[in-house]
Amino acid sequence: MTATLAVFIFLLLIGAPIALVMVFSGLAGAVSLGGLAFMEILADRMFSGVSGFLLMAVPYFIFTAELMNRAGLTQRLIDFNNALLGRVRGALSHVNITTSLFFAGLTGAAITDTVAVGKLMIPAMKKEGYPADYSAAVTACSSVIGPIIPPSVVMIVYATILQEISVISLFIAGIIPGLLLTVALLCVSGFLSWRRNFPVHVDGGFLPALKTLLPTLPALLVPVIILGGILSGLSTVTEASAFAAVYTIAIGLFIYKRLTVAQIWDALLTTVRLSGVVFFLLGASTVLGWFVTRSGITREAAELIAAFSDNPLIQILMVNALLLLVGTAVDVLPALVIVAPVLVPAMVQLGFDPLHFAMVMIITLNVGNITPPVGMTLMTAARIAQVSYESAIRASLPFYLSFIAFIAIVSVWPQIVLFLPRLLQS
Repeated sequence: MTATLAVFIFLLLIGAPIALVMVFSGLAGAVSLGGLAFMEILADRMFSGVSGFLLMAVPYFIFTAELMNRAGLTQRLIDFNNALLGRVRGALSHVNITTSLFFAGLTGAAITDTVAVGKLMIPAMKKEGYPADYSAAVTACSSVIGPIIPPSVVMIVYATILQEISVISLFIAGIIPGLLLTVALLCVSGFLSWRRNFPVHVDGGFLPALKTLLPTLPALLVPVIILGGILSGLSTVTEASAFAAVYTIAIGLFIYKRLTVAQIWDALLTTVRLSGVVFFLLGASTVLGWFVTRSGITREAAELIAAFSDNPLIQILMVNALLLLVGTAVDVLPALVIVAPVLVPAMVQLGFDPLHFAMVMIITLNVGNITPPVGMTLMTAARIAQVSYESAIRASLPFYLSFIAFIAIVSVWPQIVLFLPRLLQS
């Protein structure tokens, strides 16, 4: 255990890639447990971490998101939401959030959402007089919806690491929290728009919304196809993700006529690069995960949490604070593959529902995505808006406080997560 922790901390401090940190930490732990002979086991563990059938859905979802960006589907979603909310004060701020809600059902990745929506919305908001730092903040904060609303790459990775929970259960469990989080962000946006007297569009209303809805329908059908096929049992997650990619190519080529062969090829190259990162992380995580299982760290973690308090509320809030701390230093997927094998069994051992804690962990780690010093989505949005990271942090504080309150509420009331899965299973 000491050797593993020493290697882990040393590699983090020198800035080594997180996948290599996990591999070499796991190797150090394996050697400390059983000598060099245990290294043969780790090669098999690393392969098994990326060989699951479910993981085939990851590149398809990434590919679908990349195709949407290039086919102009994101712009059509923005136009529809703009027409729907145009007459409300702070319209573009609300449109930014609602577009992220629709786009979340198509990508499931916060960074993808930030780039796709931010490149269109941030310049438009700045042009209408919104502060650049606020434009960056609302874009980054609304992107947190992405990994919570199904389908979600983060949920697929979670179900792969901890196979006791199905990805379909995670998808269903994320619907209500994702919608409630959207409402919370809209409330903050509405209050700030009123206080700061943000502009109003004059071209919104029922007829403009109806006019933009019809050409947007093919794009809106993508999440319907994915979730409808999965939840109805007509297709697996992998089959639905593959069909979504084919469908996006079809509407991009023949309906919107914005997609070219060169763009499809470019989307494929981007998909290969991003998928490679995800799969390398997963393979590396199984090496460290194997050591965690064999060493008994999970039991020790449960005992440590219980030693602080035997009150479940205190226990889960304490773990939330730890997850936020991890999220300040590590991006979502690496953080998930590091802490999930330790914390999830420990919390289940203490009596927490595994599906409830899964959603709490996913939400909290994604909030960490906008938490300094890393905060990759907020940093990305600040670059798009051409403002300093520090000013974007200050502008995001009202939204961040709503996130903290939301995490506490979901932690205290498990029914927010469990109601819909239990309803559909009954």
